[in-house]
Amino acid sequence: MKRHRNIYRKNFSLIIIFMVLISMTLVVALIISYNLTANYVENEFASKKIDVLEETIKPYNDFFTNKISEITSYQGYLNDTSAKNYSSSVFDNYPFVRRIIFYDINIDSKKNELKPENNLNITIKSAYQFHRDKDDKDGISGSPKKSSSDADFYNMANKLSDYITFADTARNPTPDEIYRYFYDVKSGKISYMNILRREDVKIYRDLQKNVRLGVNYDQNMLTFLLDPYKLVIKNNHKELYQSVSIKPVVYYPLDNDVSDNRLTEVALPGAFSDYKLFFKSNNSYIKAEINHRFMPIGATVFLIYIFLMLIGYLIYRNLKVNLRLFKLQYDFINNFTHEFKTPLSVIKIAGSNLRGETGLSDRQLKHYGKILDEEADKLNELMTKLLSFTQLENKSIDIKKAEIDVNEFVQKYIDSFRMKYPDFKLEYKIKDVKTILADPVLLGSVFQNLMENAYKYSHPEKKELNITIAFDKRNVVCSFKDKGIGIPKNELSNIFNKFYRIENKYNQNGSVGLGLAFCKELINFMNGEITVNSQVDKGSEFIVTLPYDN
Repeated sequence: MKRHRNIYRKNFSLIIIFMVLISMTLVVALIISYNLTANYVENEFASKKIDVLEETIKPYNDFFTNKISEITSYQGYLNDTSAKNYSSSVFDNYPFVRRIIFYDINIDSKKNELKPENNLNITIKSAYQFHRDKDDKDGISGSPKKSSSDADFYNMANKLSDYITFADTARNPTPDEIYRYFYDVKSGKISYMNILRREDVKIYRDLQKNVRLGVNYDQNMLTFLLDPYKLVIKNNHKELYQSVSIKPVVYYPLDNDVSDNRLTEVALPGAFSDYKLFFKSNNSYIKAEINHRFMPIGATVFLIYIFLMLIGYLIYRNLKVNLRLFKLQYDFINNFTHEFKTPLSVIKIAGSNLRGETGLSDRQLKHYGKILDEEADKLNELMTKLLSFTQLENKSIDIKKAEIDVNEFVQKYIDSFRMKYPDFKLEYKIKDVKTILADPVLLGSVFQNLMENAYKYSHPEKKELNITIAFDKRNVVCSFKDKGIGIPKNELSNIFNKFYRIENKYNQNGSVGLGLAFCKELINFMNGEITVNSQVDKGSEFIVTLPYDN
């Protein structure tokens, strides 16, 4: 018989195609990942400037929110000496404050012919200005300041008068009222007057309405002149911004800066609103950062490529081994068939001779009997070998019984599925069952498949499953009841068959019809049984019955 030469073929073209496809995928993945990295860095360049702004103006925010309001604690009794000490602490901690003007204010009442309803008289008793010594050293200088025509003071005096007129003395001022009446924020300048207590407002309101000669009260006001260029820029994203500077809002870069560099800006708040932080990075500087971030991504993609190529090689090698094993199996079957044919032929000849019409002597009869006995032993030996070979190929499953805490066992799978499918509504109830003796791996496979089917074969808005475990005589009954699509009655008898699938939109992908068949085989192996009740569009209930001491 002529031997077929094309039984075992190796298609190297498929291997080459696979390698080319993986290599092209590598190139595409590298290009996409590089572009994504570049876009990410560019987006960060545009957005991370807010972090730099927040860090840079943090001292200003602290000064505005906390330091300025310390004046209120003096309740109007701040004098030139204590004002100098306060100014010294400001200069020490806030370098952007270049000068402070202190107003010691006198409040009394005086007949107002033009506005008889407002007799409150707010005047400057004395004014001092404090500034740093030359070269911004730690020293501080102070001198009296003429106040005959001070716009800042008169503006704040009018605000204070309005507050006294309209303030609600039944409550403390709101933050919005404090900012409106006791602060005056302008470009490069902040004026502040200490906040009045409710008792003070009542007293001053009385002075507005009634002239009381000889009654005087003190009030304080400070004006802080700020230098935005003294802000300490804290560039906490040096990987993105090569340089950060403070520029006027009206500053525009030259054309060559725009072409050779990446630029962005953000306006400063409050008293620095006429200035901005100006960010500049050379194109090569940004490109270096992109390359720096891309390197680990590219290395990861390359490692995945190597891993896939290794998998391809292992698959190829495994196919070669399988082909070799198939050849051995093929040769084994041929040899085994030949070994069967030889004793069968001998037995056939001996049987024919024994049935012959001519008589045989006792010696001949013993000879043919011996032949039949020997050939039968050969056949028995061959059958024993074949059975042993089959048992080696089909590995048996050993049940490893263990006492299972039912509540803990079920809760583990509930938690797992809730994490895997957040939209899966799971509820369970355990009645009169604490433990069960079974194989946790096999039982877990049953739970896994039935819960997975309940989620898979349910409408998106009705992904629900109720699990009930109860004790029934000497059995443990587990019910898995869902509100899924249901199973037609004519299909119920086939759903536990291998490779059987109900045709619907839910099982077109990822289903080969083995799940329920696998469950049934496992449950049968554990000496149990599985049944199903179902109605179309109302749901299904799978009932698993297992011996309690399985």
